[in-house]
Amino acid sequence: MTTIKIVGVPEHFNLPWQLSIEKGEFEAENIDLQWTNVPEGTGKMCQMLRDKETDIAVILTEGIVKDIIAGNPSKIVQVYVESPLIWGIHVAANSKHQKLPDLKNTKAAISRLGSGSHLMSIVNAQNQYWKIDNLQFEIVNTIDGAVEALTNQTADYFMWERFMTKPLVDAEIFRKIGDCPTPWPCFVIAVRDEILEKHPKIIDKILEIINATTSEFKEMSNINENLASRYNLKIEDIEEWLSLTEWSQEQLSKKMLNKVQNQLFELSIIDKKVTFETIVR
Repeated sequence: MTTIKIVGVPEHFNLPWQLSIEKGEFEAENIDLQWTNVPEGTGKMCQMLRDKETDIAVILTEGIVKDIIAGNPSKIVQVYVESPLIWGIHVAANSKHQKLPDLKNTKAAISRLGSGSHLMSIVNAQNQYWKIDNLQFEIVNTIDGAVEALTNQTADYFMWERFMTKPLVDAEIFRKIGDCPTPWPCFVIAVRDEILEKHPKIIDKILEIINATTSEFKEMSNINENLASRYNLKIEDIEEWLSLTEWSQEQLSKKMLNKVQNQLFELSIIDKKVTFETIVR
């Protein structure tokens, strides 16, 4: 039995992994796939790859591209979710900010520097024609930290996946004042170079198993109810999310990687562009 460690966010996107593990599909192939939830998100997972605390990360595209360029010894082995991530832009329910332009020159809560919430607040600023140099950040680590920061007014707004944040909107803790979809596929699967060199066939088998699960995921019986109960979401929100979400079984294309790098470079999130082979297996 080969032990492989994998991390991802504790969100509905990753239910296919949980189901495959629960069904013993990896175990049947002599793979002990050990899943760890990382609520802090992409910045933390990048660090875990660097520190050899994990072998695989199911991670936001922009975050891992940035970190590989900055020296993370990992490669993208596949796109996991092809559709964009829809980031909701949230303020505290009683905030004086009523619409998106009100947030100009205010402070964004982010999970950590280099995280999706950090990078997408820069993308959002560009979309709104705000000066990126004027952006201010409050590091809050998790969504619970964001609730605290917005409630206590140490930050003004917080960007997080729209559907996972919906229960906070329904509970009138947050109010959503806008959306900001990623201009690229949202999640990819990244693997440490050392593991790719040591266990290439095992990584291929893991991808084969998860791809079989994601390709039939939407057709699974009672999948709506399963998702709703596990992630504390309303059935109608799950149905809308499923209609907008497409998993992938393909590798990231050169064209899409160029698009990601060009935009990150334009926003000064990265200071150089690298070859396709540097980032993608």
